[in-house]
Amino acid sequence: MIEPLEIFLRLVLAAVLGAVIGLNRSRNEWTAGMRTHMLVSVGAALAIIVSAFGFHDVLGQPNVVLDPSRIAAQVVSGIGFLGAGTIMFMQREQIVRGLTTAAGLWATASIGLAAGSGLYAAAVIATAVCWLILALLKPLERRLMAWRRRGIPRLRVRLADAAALGSIEAIVSRRHLPLQKMILRRREDGDDQVDLVFGPAMRNDQLMSLAEDLRELEGLQSVSFESASPTPSSPPND
Repeated sequence: MIEPLEIFLRLVLAAVLGAVIGLNRSRNEWTAGMRTHMLVSVGAALAIIVSAFGFHDVLGQPNVVLDPSRIAAQVVSGIGFLGAGTIMFMQREQIVRGLTTAAGLWATASIGLAAGSGLYAAAVIATAVCWLILALLKPLERRLMAWRRRGIPRLRVRLADAAALGSIEAIVSRRHLPLQKMILRRREDGDDQVDLVFGPAMRNDQLMSLAEDLRELEGLQSVSFESASPTPSSPPND
């Protein structure tokens, strides 16, 4: 039977490692912060402790066989319900948010299982790796995404009136331009921002002509574009 001190150490370690993962989330004011990750880690650690030692008194009875890994499997699959609650489809922006949070909760549950089962080194190493992924790789990911966007013709419009979006779509459709997608985002200042991403066939003169036509519409605050060539982008007309 496991000693109470050993149970205490395992649960405390799980709480500390969960806090390390959640602290980065709380610092950026994202959902599922430090306390959530601590609870997930401690709960997973307690589940594996109960699975491994909670039925010690019945092991001596005939025809009794216990599999401690069964509870661990249920924790890993069950945490998916909690993670699913953090995933949201933003209808207005047409994007999915919360996938990283859900993955972080799933990884934290696994860290808790490792700490609860006594695999201290594995739990600490996994925490360090997860923290590096969440905290240090995000700036690198942003730089890579910015590098990938270079050379892709796009036009950015800030809307003062959401009704102007229909006029933008009408102008683009009338010109038969190679529009690939429209990305609508809500800005902190309350104005909508629309990114029009075009295919490689979009010429710079077409992009500039479209920008000039859009500037004549009512309900727009600014129009700027990024051309496919090193041509400098047009400044916003704020």
